[in-house]
Amino acid sequence: MTETPVVPHGGGKERFKLTGDVHLVLLNRDAQVLFGRRQNTGFEDGAYHVPSGHLEAGESVAAALIREAKEEIGVTIDPEHAEFAHVMHNSSGGGRVAFFFTVHDWGGIPENREPGKCSELCWFPLDALPEHMIGYCRVALAHIAVGQAFSVYGW
Repeated sequence: MTETPVVPHGGGKERFKLTGDVHLVLLNRDAQVLFGRRQNTGFEDGAYHVPSGHLEAGESVAAALIREAKEEIGVTIDPEHAEFAHVMHNSSGGGRVAFFFTVHDWGGIPENREPGKCSELCWFPLDALPEHMIGYCRVALAHIAVGQAFSVYGW
């Protein structure tokens, strides 16, 4: 019988690094969610998606959410008004973690601040989402609607 060698934790392989994303579920008084229609991005152009973006080095998810909201749609969010809603482990790009936050109270009027990447902003009711949207976002919103805080997608 041959013995299986003991391999230390990690096995000498390079540690995998996840990409982190933040997603803003901005809800107006009519319980509608704000979506942007993607263009010129090279990924799912023409699809609707909630305002979102990548974490930057040294940035918390709350700080990233607030920064992305200001950059993409020109609204100011108080950290106390950002409510954690969902986290999704997504297989896209080898593995990502997407953090979704709901916000009911913000400063300013949403406007398209990235017209090169977004052709329009539109409000949609949670029970009548746009037909063409990014799949993992639709799944995450369904989980949020029933109070499920965690999901995986694409594995």
